[in-house]
Amino acid sequence: MQNDAVTLQCPNDLCKATNTEDDKFCQRCGMPLIKRYLWAVGEEIEACQIGELVAERYLLKSNRIFLDTKPGLLPEAPYLDISNAIKPYLRLVAYRLQVPQVYGLLPLRQGRNGTELLLLEQAPIYTEAVPLEGQLMPELTRVWKEASSIRQLNWLWQIAQLWQPLSTEGVASSLFETQLLRVEGSVLRLLELRLDSSSVPTLSQLGQSWSQLVVEAKPSIARFLEQLCLALQQGEVQSAEQLVAILDRGLVEAESSQARSLKISTCTDTGPSRQRNEDACYPPSHTTIAKPPEPIALAIVCDGIGGHEGGNVASNLAIETLQQQIQQLPLDDAHLNATTLSNQLERFVCVANDKISQRNDNEYRQGRQRMGTTLVMALGHLHEVYIAHVGDSRAYWITRTGCHQITLDDDVASREVRLGYAFYRDALQQSSSGSLVQALGMSAFVHPTVQRFVLDEDCVFLLCSDGLSDYDLVDQCWETEILPILDGKVDVATASQRLVEIGNTQNGHDNVTVGLVYCQVSYSEPGTTVSNSLSQASGILESSSPAATVLQDTNAPQLVDTASKLNTQLLPSQTAPRRLFVPILLAIILLLGLGGGLLLAYLASQERLPPWANFGFSPKDARSPNSVSPATETPVSSSLPLSSLNKGALLKTTSEVVLSRTAKRQDEASTSPNQQRFSPINGVLPAGSVLQVLDQQSNPQQGDWLNLKVCSIPRTRTGVTKPNSAQNTSAPKTGNVQPSPTRSNSMAATGSRLLQPGEEGLISTTNIERLVLPISSLEPEQLGKCLAPTTVGGESQPERN
Repeated sequence: MQNDAVTLQCPNDLCKATNTEDDKFCQRCGMPLIKRYLWAVGEEIEACQIGELVAERYLLKSNRIFLDTKPGLLPEAPYLDISNAIKPYLRLVAYRLQVPQVYGLLPLRQGRNGTELLLLEQAPIYTEAVPLEGQLMPELTRVWKEASSIRQLNWLWQIAQLWQPLSTEGVASSLFETQLLRVEGSVLRLLELRLDSSSVPTLSQLGQSWSQLVVEAKPSIARFLEQLCLALQQGEVQSAEQLVAILDRGLVEAESSQARSLKISTCTDTGPSRQRNEDACYPPSHTTIAKPPEPIALAIVCDGIGGHEGGNVASNLAIETLQQQIQQLPLDDAHLNATTLSNQLERFVCVANDKISQRNDNEYRQGRQRMGTTLVMALGHLHEVYIAHVGDSRAYWITRTGCHQITLDDDVASREVRLGYAFYRDALQQSSSGSLVQALGMSAFVHPTVQRFVLDEDCVFLLCSDGLSDYDLVDQCWETEILPILDGKVDVATASQRLVEIGNTQNGHDNVTVGLVYCQVSYSEPGTTVSNSLSQASGILESSSPAATVLQDTNAPQLVDTASKLNTQLLPSQTAPRRLFVPILLAIILLLGLGGGLLLAYLASQERLPPWANFGFSPKDARSPNSVSPATETPVSSSLPLSSLNKGALLKTTSEVVLSRTAKRQDEASTSPNQQRFSPINGVLPAGSVLQVLDQQSNPQQGDWLNLKVCSIPRTRTGVTKPNSAQNTSAPKTGNVQPSPTRSNSMAATGSRLLQPGEEGLISTTNIERLVLPISSLEPEQLGKCLAPTTVGGESQPERN
């Protein structure tokens, strides 16, 4: 029902003209109008009437569905602590394809006890499909019967993927509520989250819920699902990983009746305001490939960091390395299981990170001079597309029903949301909100995100650098520029070039790179033979050791294990658990080893990250040599043998090292105000520095520490290496385009000084492996301020004068 008295306000701050609900573009400035439908959570909604304009902004269109008539304004956000009912939405932001996200709070007018409604965006509400606009998408149970067998398995597979993260946040019972499970084509979407009751939901209950679907399952998979539900109810499936692996087997069998073709096209351009192109892509720009006949369907987009210091070198080096690594994969082998492939892609990203880091070290690049790159990559395998991602280059998934951003930027704003500290639109208001927390080549730690998407319909994956994605440009142009690909009205090569032109004309502040992956699917329902095959596949449930049977595939190809050769360490999952204090505690221990005792004191008193954790980022559009802040997650523990760390042992740094003044906790036995302000960081050493072990210290709170003496530091052509000073530069505004937030450098922003030969400092032994290598002999010049070691009684000792 349209309310003639209600108008939509133009989101352009310089316009804000009023328009009717039927308008798609502002009648004054021509900007696309945003129609943002929101789902309201809270019993107080019953006091509102359909057609009422609440808080002079939100129009109640139907039961619990509001239309924001002023989408250009920031919504209400809590001023105090975020409630436990809201935090699961924030911490599950990485799953926003299926889980709605918090938009804001709606304060009801006086006389209603000052209550508030929680407003959710990206809920399963039609926004474009006339005449369904503003209506809820259908329930899973209502459309289940008409779906193909592979789509039925796909929906259950998505529920299985959500089980562990939702269980961790205490909202897994939402997966039992049939009215909350909605579908948009092949995508399963939740209407809202429900907190679990006192009893913890179990996989047995999930099996009971699924058993209601077996009756109307397709004949080819009915027996398979029946056995699966029985196994769930009897406790034979003991983890979400097992459940996903079993459904993976079913999908592999079902996809044998499906034919697929993938077409890939890329395009990159320097843009109107840059002197050089630091972006890179694969296949090379203006190239189109198809599988078949090509053996591998691979698309990569990288956005270099480092300006004239080598951002283009980093982006091209990453693509060259990844392309070489992926050539090793037997992608046409059906026995290459999903877990193995995902792990290999993570490790390949680590190899690329090592290559760029090694190039930085070999060229003695320190601090803001280090080069790096973002990464977004798509790889086709059987019935799936794998998306790997690091940084703020993005991937979008476009189907006939919508456009979905499927990657989450590795920036400060997303981190704040993932930790449950702020609403996303609130986090964006921080000065450093767009600053990256990780990129390839900037750290010995990296956590690539690898996602899988089952192909059961025609779709397009868009990979792009921020030259296109900034200012939500993709959301404005996907219908006119990408959707016609699915209708056969435009080819991918033309569309990719057109998107680059749009990025140049409507953003124009950066290089623009686009990669399009067009997936065409032809599916016929499996016959009896496949049905029997699926029934046989379900026999894995009868094993006495289901976990071992499901998760280990003896027919899977044996791939080269690159992990043992990597200097880069994979960070653990970024999914924020309900028991968030565990990873935060581990992160605190790591940061203490790097001289972060100040962080512990701040967390103890404030219970959140300190301001300096953002490491003083500078505007991204300046593209000066810069870096990223270290991530807060905890790396894999070191396994360097302590025998190589005896007194007198010589060590050489393989990357930048921070030494502390003390291993003592900041909050221990300190009553002096001066001691309270004491900085735990002694200084920084560049890669290639030589150290000597003076002794080991043991602290029950912090573990084992090494007291080290600086023997020598590397020299450049002009003399001793010096850290670069932090520079804050920003690009001038061009027209109405504002510079986007950005990346900067960790070392310079910490204010740490460069240690000199003869000085001493401490470092935790848990951080040794990735930072130093033991060495046996040195030239006198390299030995510097230290004494040559000798062996006494089997233990390395420094020589005495």
